[in-house]
Amino acid sequence: MGDAPYSESEAGRLERLIDDLNRDELAFVIHVGDITSGRGPCTDDWFQERKRQFARIRHPFVLLPGDNDWTDCHRSGQSPVERLAYWRKLFCEGKFPRGMARQRGEYCEHVRWEAGGVLFVALNVQGSNNNLGRNAAMDAEHLARMKAVLAWIDDSERVFRSRKLSRLVLLMQANPFTRPRSGANGFAALLERLSRLAADNPGGVILVNGDSHIHRDDEPMPGLRRIEPWGSPIVAWLHGTIAGGEVRVRPSAPY
Repeated sequence: MGDAPYSESEAGRLERLIDDLNRDELAFVIHVGDITSGRGPCTDDWFQERKRQFARIRHPFVLLPGDNDWTDCHRSGQSPVERLAYWRKLFCEGKFPRGMARQRGEYCEHVRWEAGGVLFVALNVQGSNNNLGRNAAMDAEHLARMKAVLAWIDDSERVFRSRKLSRLVLLMQANPFTRPRSGANGFAALLERLSRLAADNPGGVILVNGDSHIHRDDEPMPGLRRIEPWGSPIVAWLHGTIAGGEVRVRPSAPY
């Protein structure tokens, strides 16, 4: 799931979604980020309430940071870097999938784990042009983070191949196929790496992203399968299964 809740009303519907998650037998639950709207709130109180809400999920749970959760918080007068630090303080500890590994260094949100012959890899890649093009400080943040992102992809591909796994699933908030209105494309390096990854591992790579709020299961570049869950104003989730090395998804009804 992803891109919700954006309001108190959606938070109420998320409660019902969590009730259904808890009635199901699930290996883990993933939220691909954006737990507030693009205009906030970005407050400690809002994020602490989401922490309490997600703590109700009885399954292992992985939350990714979204652009609304930190890069876009400048719109309400807050520091994106400070908001990301606060997000990490709250969400880099929790009930995670068994055997989860974490990238060394400051990017504690970069995690991976194996299930059913599939390697799941979480990445901090953001909407709003991946935090590129707003000012010099954010451009520097973008470059440092993308260096870590690409290194984590490289390392994860080595693990994927060495373990002879069936699928490599990359998880991120951003829809990297969204083009900026002007200026440099904050997803250029990532798209080039995804293209090579798909070419080198035919039929083996899946991208799960949020950001556009539209459920998709398509092939946005040759050899790359992309899955996207619904987002605000729709509060829903995708149920995934792994069978015979294949990953299948079916959407829930909206809440």
